[in-house]
Amino acid sequence: MKRIICFTIALICLNVVCRAQSEAVLFKKRELNKGNFSKEDVKQQFASYDFSKLWDKTPNEFIYGFIGPDYQRIRIKFITVTKGPSSNSYAVYGKSMVKANISDFKGTIEITDILKLKYVSKGLNDEHKNEGIKGQFVILGNYIFTEPNDQSHAGIFKGSFKSSFYLDKNDEIHYDDIDQQSDSFTNNEFVGTWNPYNKDLSKRCNWGDYRIPNGGSLDGGAGEFSPVDKYLLFGWQNKRDSFGNDAKAKQANEEEQALWWK
Repeated sequence: MKRIICFTIALICLNVVCRAQSEAVLFKKRELNKGNFSKEDVKQQFASYDFSKLWDKTPNEFIYGFIGPDYQRIRIKFITVTKGPSSNSYAVYGKSMVKANISDFKGTIEITDILKLKYVSKGLNDEHKNEGIKGQFVILGNYIFTEPNDQSHAGIFKGSFKSSFYLDKNDEIHYDDIDQQSDSFTNNEFVGTWNPYNKDLSKRCNWGDYRIPNGGSLDGGAGEFSPVDKYLLFGWQNKRDSFGNDAKAKQANEEEQALWWK
């Protein structure tokens, strides 16, 4: 009987892991199969470029993430991103925070694809119409970040990501914020898992700029990210309190903007 129970538990854990891992795979596959890209991968065209500035552009109070089935809030901060010897590899050092637990992590971002959008957006009210933008592009790739195993609640972040940039008339790259006024705007989407060292069970862990990829029922906002009521007790109350103009909102915004990683 014990053997049957253990086998059943193992199958459940394996199934959870496979589902979570496949989310990252499907996220990347879905992006690759979109029809709004030119056919060729233009990664080689950008081999000499340094994309590290794309991942530290957004103020941390607008980077939202969740971990686990209850959409527990996780905050992610990339402190340094450095291009490696490979043109497609970047070394990352950063910190995460869940509740009051802050952990270091380090690891690698690996670019696998760079695709060009067929059409260039002109932005809200055609504000970018005459700027000579040569193209908008999407970077796809994989990441793996490890936390020191002597830290409490330590593990490994692993998954796929999508980042967007545009090329200006001088062949300089920029974080793609052309459509930032759009309700659904997002960038730097990371989809994957967090796997603790001391347990077999992995947790979904996704984050992104301004919106969270595959955020399910967590995000009830129209014009901007807003956590729904049922998840406020999982670390999202302060974000909700930051809306408004009263003293409570002012204090909440100060907390949202605090440099918690320092």
